[in-house]
Amino acid sequence: MRSADLAVTHCGQLITCRGVIPKRKNALQDVGLIENGCIASHKGRIVFIGNEKAFKEEVRLDKNGVSIDGSGLVGLPGFVDSHTHLPFAGSREKEFVLRLEGYSYLQLAEKGLGIQTTVKATRQASREELLSLCQSRLDSMLLLGTTTTEAKSGYGLNLKDEIKQLEVLKEAGMLHPVDIVPTFMGAHDIPEEYRNRKSDYISLLIDKILPEVKEKQLAEFFDVFCEEGVFSPDETRELIRAAKAAGFKIKIHADEFSGLGGAQLAAEEGATSADHLINITEEGILKLAQSQTVASLLPVVSFFLMLDKRAPARELIDRGAIVALATDFNPGSSMTESMLLVLQLAVFTMKMSIEEAVNASTANAAYALARHDDVGSLEVGKKTDLILCDVPNYPTLVYHLGINPVKHVIKNGKLVVKDGKRFWE
Repeated sequence: MRSADLAVTHCGQLITCRGVIPKRKNALQDVGLIENGCIASHKGRIVFIGNEKAFKEEVRLDKNGVSIDGSGLVGLPGFVDSHTHLPFAGSREKEFVLRLEGYSYLQLAEKGLGIQTTVKATRQASREELLSLCQSRLDSMLLLGTTTTEAKSGYGLNLKDEIKQLEVLKEAGMLHPVDIVPTFMGAHDIPEEYRNRKSDYISLLIDKILPEVKEKQLAEFFDVFCEEGVFSPDETRELIRAAKAAGFKIKIHADEFSGLGGAQLAAEEGATSADHLINITEEGILKLAQSQTVASLLPVVSFFLMLDKRAPARELIDRGAIVALATDFNPGSSMTESMLLVLQLAVFTMKMSIEEAVNASTANAAYALARHDDVGSLEVGKKTDLILCDVPNYPTLVYHLGINPVKHVIKNGKLVVKDGKRFWE
């Protein structure tokens, strides 16, 4: 018999997303469905997953163990949000209204709005204010079923405020149930004070900020915005090679507004992921399909910016690329903490199947953060990160729009959301 301190029984459906990870092509159609499923946990790790008969034969719940009745609920791995810009201050509603009037994202950036607006607000924010904002957003994420999230700096664009953002993320990670995977993104834009001397800013990033981030162990990944008017492919290559030499894993904001070749650069340089890909080229699709670099798609961005074009999810999947989904939570182009919205838009606007979208939001998203050995699927030995949704079957997660179906959330084997409400310290 296996001892358990937490058990969830009688789930109408249990979506495990188990199997070989990363998932490609047809493997994305398999969500590892168990009807009338049970799951048991001991000290935060899954010790059993299967049907009710096997559960009764193999598991003994501890005297003080927690038992949750999953009758009528659908269980699935906690969502993994592999691309966010969590630690920012301020908001950009005025810019949003201008965009409704016809201004494009790039036109607003040329007017000194966009990222620079958030940089000013984030520089002005105290550490305490930034921490409070992060905690509030993490609350929203958890209530919506996200149990692991990546979070980038990139709204400081100087030594002091990039470090401030990353230190706030470190503290937030110690205070909140949601696991945070930190990314240093000082190469998010060129700060105003370096606008006419970009090479000096690149030198600052490489020679001063990057070494301090590494010395203080504040980030695991390095990200760069490879885009017209920001960092060229050659500049991106210089930055990521310096980051790799310092021991960082690599992500690239690639081919968002223009097809500069960021996707193939990511594949060639062994980046963990290439993100956005709205304007990916045919060569980029081919390179990603032949690589271990994840194509991280952010469907809310095209929706939020009211773009006519979207990342070619169908083609990327059919060609064999590793596809993940994420929110890109940020104040300028994707103001949402909801992975469920991401999943729905992936189905409705990018022609992904429900099963593909579920696997891309869990198993493959965990792979995009090098966390797939711990989270992203429900398998014995992995963390007990589980969400229980009040829906009759998993297609209803996409079919029924405009609600939050998350009833309970279990993080590291602890019930942290109960009946849709906060249940953590």
